[in-house]
Amino acid sequence: MSLSPKPSLIDVITKKPIVSGGVLALGNFDGVHRGHSAVIKAAALEGKRLKMPVHALTFEPHPYSFFQKDHDPFLLTTPDDKRRLLIEAGADDVVTLPFSPAFAALTPEQFIDDILLGACQVAHVVVGFDFVFGCRRGGDRRALREKLGPFSIGVTEVAPERDESGEIISSSRIRAALRKGDTEIATRLLGRPFTVHGTIEKGAQRGRTLNFPTANIALDPAIVRPLHGVYAVTARRVGDPVTFSGVANFGLRPTFDGTNELLEFHLFDFDGSLYGDQWEIALHHFIRPEQTFANKDALIEQIQKDAQIARDWLAGQNSKIKVF
Repeated sequence: MSLSPKPSLIDVITKKPIVSGGVLALGNFDGVHRGHSAVIKAAALEGKRLKMPVHALTFEPHPYSFFQKDHDPFLLTTPDDKRRLLIEAGADDVVTLPFSPAFAALTPEQFIDDILLGACQVAHVVVGFDFVFGCRRGGDRRALREKLGPFSIGVTEVAPERDESGEIISSSRIRAALRKGDTEIATRLLGRPFTVHGTIEKGAQRGRTLNFPTANIALDPAIVRPLHGVYAVTARRVGDPVTFSGVANFGLRPTFDGTNELLEFHLFDFDGSLYGDQWEIALHHFIRPEQTFANKDALIEQIQKDAQIARDWLAGQNSKIKVF
């Protein structure tokens, strides 16, 4: 191995040469949940000790997507959201490397030599307890210590973060909770509510005929699908601190023979235009599964009940919930 610089790698998000030097936190970081935040916090402490910047290194596409071509949507965060959340967690910057066939074929030794020592010029590495790397997942924390130790480059392993019941927090547990509609568990594991965002699309405007105007967002095709049904939500324009409470339906709208999945939401006490704007919607509480209604009157009656349940639940939580 050598510490001589290698040709620059290009970050797949910023499209710029990757930053180098300093402390590097390694991981997929999908969801940037409480366990991931603990890794970033440990890296920030090392950065403070060494007086060096802290970078989170991750990969796109997610390795699971690369190896499993036929799979259900499973990501908890888009690449841009993941980058933003990692910086909010304490990273000074994020390095996003392309997970290509050539990258997947790197041996653990090549990953350390070419990526960590060469392109990144790393001074210290921080990883979670279950981090593996290299072709066939052949490298682990022990390999990092063995290969980086001779260069006086330290490796910090962060213990698993556990929930109130003692179970290890993981992205797979959060996905499972969302698919069952258990948004409260997802919120506890993430450390914040699960959110979706996108541009408001103009729909059939049926909500206006029901005296219940709604706005529609199509989910990113790669993002995990929560259980179809009705949720108590909070919402805001992206970048705007003003938050509104509301009720949302995620699903196919079977009463109207819908075929495309949409998040359709109604905001309480909101008067204004939403179309064309970027909004983010936080799912807080599952109210009921999606269902088909026999007629318009039955649908209106249920919408009113759902809205009241959402209002009451959100009001009851008051300052106890983190709106975003």
